[in-house]
Amino acid sequence: MIISRTPHRISFFGGGTDYPDYYLKHGGKVIGTAIDKYCYLSLRELPPYFEFKHRVVYSKMENVKNIDEIVHPSARETLKYLNIDFGVTVHHEGDIPARSGMGSSSAFTVGLLHSLYALKGKMDSREELTREAIYVEQKLIKESVGSQDQTFAAHGGFNIIEFLQNGEIFVEPIIITPERLSAFEDRLMLFFTGLSRTASDIACDKIKNIPNNNKNLSRMKELVDDAYKIIINPKRNLSEFGDLMNETWELKKRLSEKVSTSDIEKMYSTAIENGAIGGKLCGAGGGGFMLLYVLPRDQQRVKEALKGYLHVPFKFDFDGSKIIVYKPS
Repeated sequence: MIISRTPHRISFFGGGTDYPDYYLKHGGKVIGTAIDKYCYLSLRELPPYFEFKHRVVYSKMENVKNIDEIVHPSARETLKYLNIDFGVTVHHEGDIPARSGMGSSSAFTVGLLHSLYALKGKMDSREELTREAIYVEQKLIKESVGSQDQTFAAHGGFNIIEFLQNGEIFVEPIIITPERLSAFEDRLMLFFTGLSRTASDIACDKIKNIPNNNKNLSRMKELVDDAYKIIINPKRNLSEFGDLMNETWELKKRLSEKVSTSDIEKMYSTAIENGAIGGKLCGAGGGGFMLLYVLPRDQQRVKEALKGYLHVPFKFDFDGSKIIVYKPS
C-alpha cells in the first residue's frame, strides 16, 4: 500500500504567463503558494484473480481490463506513460472539489506519478515530478493548462516560479521572518463560490486571445516583482499586497469574457464594501474559489456579508507531494 499526499495551490500573481504559448516566447513568472488542502491517493498492486485488471476510484469507480479503457484522463495517461504492466487499484480522496481553480487536476497527476514510482521502488525528484506531470497533462492528455500547478504540487512552498523561453523552470522560495509570514497568512480569506468549471475551456479562450493580451500579461508578470518587494520588505505595509490583488483581478478579467460572471462580480463587490482590500478568483476563473485580502479586524464583517458562501480557512504547505504511507508488498 502506497499513500501520497499532494497539495493544492493558490496563485497570487502572474497566472496566464505560465502557459507555454506565452512563456516560450516572452518568459513567464508567478508568485503563489501551496496550501494545506490535499489530494490523497492510495495505490496497491491488484492480485490477478479478479475479472478486471485495474480499478480507479474517484467520484466514479472504474473496473477495466485494459488501461486504454480507463475514462479518467490523468489515470489512463499516467499509467500508460509509466508502462504499468501489472494490475493496480487507485483510490482518490481530496480536500478540494475538482474544477475549482486550486490545481486539483495537477495535484492528482503529480500524486499519481509519485505513488507509482514509489510502488516500483523508485524515488523521483521534485524537478522530475514537475517535468513529467507537465508532459502528461500538456502533451499526452493535451489539456490547455499552464505549468505552475504541477510545480507547486511537486515542490510545495511559498515561491516565485520563473518559466524561461527555453522551457526551463526555476523555483525560488520566498524567505521572510516567521512573524511576517504569519501576519500575511492571517490576512488571507478563501471562499467557495459554489460554481465549478473546466479550466481548460477558459484557458483555450485565453490562449486564443494571447496575441491581443500581451500588454495585460506583461503587466501581470510585472506585478509578481511588485508583490515580492512588498512581501520581503518589513517596512512595507502588507495591505499594499491587497491593492495589487485588486489590480490583477481587473487585468485577469480582460483575458477572457469567461473569467467572471454577474454573480461573481456581486460577491466580489460585497466583500470590498465590507472591508476586503482586494481579491481575485483562483485559477482560470469562471467559478471555484475566491481569495480575499482582509485585515483581521474586518474578517468577521466579511464572513457575515458572505454568509451564503463557504469560508475555508487554510495555511501554507511547505512539504509538496509526499509519500505518507510506504508499505510495498
